[in-house]
Amino acid sequence: MQTLIIINDPPYGTERLYNGLRLAHALLKRDGEVTVFLMGDAVAGAKTGQKTPDGFYNTERMVKRVTSRGKVLLCGTCMDARGLTDDEVVKGAERSTMDALAEATEQADRVLVF
Repeated sequence: MQTLIIINDPPYGTERLYNGLRLAHALLKRDGEVTVFLMGDAVAGAKTGQKTPDGFYNTERMVKRVTSRGKVLLCGTCMDARGLTDDEVVKGAERSTMDALAEATEQADRVLVF
């Protein structure tokens, strides 16, 4: 089953990105096909070099785990608006477009929005 997870919230301050990535990990463990599309402030969750306190979740590491078996797409317009360049994001996460999101939506068996 192919799942598309769309996340809009920032990496810290709310737990929507955290929980969306946790769900992506759980689905990947079940051998599902997962695409995560980060848009709005969520694109910052894929930024490299994050330093969080010991014992606190780190969205950079969580995004890396998804890219190892699934796909992570980042809204390019959202990246530009936040000054986030391709060189500053987790290896394996890809700059993307609304057209790619539309295609992923059409191909998915289910779409979840956080």
